[in-house]
Amino acid sequence: MINRKKTSKRKEQENPWKERVVQVRRVTKVVKGGKKLSFRAVIVIGNQMGTVGVGVGKAGDVIGAVKKAVADGKKNLCNVPITKSQSIPHFITGEAGAAKVVMRPSAVGSGVIAGSSTRTVLELAGIQNILTKRLGSNNPLNNARATINALNNLQTASMTALRRGIKVENLYS
Repeated sequence: MINRKKTSKRKEQENPWKERVVQVRRVTKVVKGGKKLSFRAVIVIGNQMGTVGVGVGKAGDVIGAVKKAVADGKKNLCNVPITKSQSIPHFITGEAGAAKVVMRPSAVGSGVIAGSSTRTVLELAGIQNILTKRLGSNNPLNNARATINALNNLQTASMTALRRGIKVENLYS
């Protein structure tokens, strides 16, 4: 009989972050010797429990650009207040560049009614019931950033009451 060493199985800790590629684009820079090709990746990273971020990375190859974008996305995370109905607390708009995103809370069971990169950001944030409309630019990066801008500006009733220095019960009276 051959004695084999028992290899200890490492318990892999499950990574809570989910990543989705929104766009990979080949970009060129004109230099003295000609055109220099590189790749730009736009990534959305989130844990589907209220934290989401958008990252952009550039590199000479796609894999390098994606890795840089994931690192950038982890640096630019935002926390999203989510209601019991898996929606947002109130109507909000967000802007980035020429892109504008209008978001409205929706009833339970309606799903994520959104397009392009806005849908990706909202799904990775953990929002399940929302209605959105994209206005202006259809650039995926600017639309993702406009969505993040809107999610950053969301306020809950307790946050508003704390900012005003009053009790939540007295907020609407």
